[in-house]
Amino acid sequence: MKVIRLGTESHAEERHEYPEALIVTDGRMNLVVDGATVAVNEGGMYVVPAGVPHTVAAGSNGTLVIVD
Repeated sequence: MKVIRLGTESHAEERHEYPEALIVTDGRMNLVVDGATVAVNEGGMYVVPAGVPHTVAAGSNGTLVIVD
């Protein structure tokens, strides 16, 4: 598990061999999953399936908990 502070910058695309849960504890995350943008608001969670490319897009802010 990791806790990170989201800034306004984008992050490099990544993919994993396992599902990854992304929980926004405050703020908003603009997540790009396999080319589609998904907004995850405060208190929301998104589970990225194994092997699917994803990235945090510019304009996100707040705190993100990542559970691998």
